[in-house]
Amino acid sequence: MVRLIDRLAPDQGLTKTVLDGVKLSRANHSYRKAPVLYEPCIVFIAQGRKRGFLGDEVFLYDEQHYLVLSVPLPFESETEATPEHPLLGISMRLDLALAAELVLALDQAGATTAAEPRGIFSTPIDPALGDAVLRLLQALDSPLDASILGPSIQREICYRVLIGEQGGSIRAALLNQQHFGKVAKALRRIHADFRSGLDVETLAREANMSVAAFHAHFKSVTATSPIQYLKATRLHKARLLMLQDSHSAASASAAVGYESASQFSREFKRVFGRTPLEEVSYVRHQSLALPVEGASRYVTSA
Repeated sequence: MVRLIDRLAPDQGLTKTVLDGVKLSRANHSYRKAPVLYEPCIVFIAQGRKRGFLGDEVFLYDEQHYLVLSVPLPFESETEATPEHPLLGISMRLDLALAAELVLALDQAGATTAAEPRGIFSTPIDPALGDAVLRLLQALDSPLDASILGPSIQREICYRVLIGEQGGSIRAALLNQQHFGKVAKALRRIHADFRSGLDVETLAREANMSVAAFHAHFKSVTATSPIQYLKATRLHKARLLMLQDSHSAASASAAVGYESASQFSREFKRVFGRTPLEEVSYVRHQSLALPVEGASRYVTSA
């Protein structure tokens, strides 16, 4: 697995593959704890180590543990790697339509398991899942194999995660009847409409909750308030616009819904520790370019 990723992803950062939503990642140096925003995804590390921090919880993902996000979440992450022992990983976007189809099939077979719903978790990787990930990497080594075999292997990986000890978290994210599912729906709404003037009252009403209940359940899933989550989403999206599409700070702030460029700059520095211009210069100088997971650093990263 290490040799395959090392060859297929020779450059630092994210490497897209022929399979939509599947990315390879490489980090040649350690990076201290920094804000990240991941989309719903499954992350496997073949070499190196990462830690995620959400509230008081720490999530380790390395050669023995994989990371799953059942909802998009801003959190903090740090990377352990060296030029001689780079971090090498593969991430797969969590296809919620596919997951819902598999959940229905598992329901019909009576094979679902109950679990406390969680937005993020790390779990020991079992041999069957590890074998599926290896076969996915082997398929990526051939464009023909990837196009023919890749989708079925992706489906198998999703299935094996769903029947694992934390599969109930993803299941809960797909069901709107439970509080976790209602918050997950609100998170998807935020990511679809973060540029608009969303407010807590609107989100709570759509979730069929009081503002107080919505705030409490939202924080239990994301470890932050709805307003802070919306702000973090906008800031991460703006960061990507500046890094990927060469937007100025002013155009990026306007594109994500800020009316005041000065307010954007203040809040950006509060989250990332640097002004927008300093952050762009720093990232490009460090050749971080893009995070490693399918997220912003979303740098967003793996």
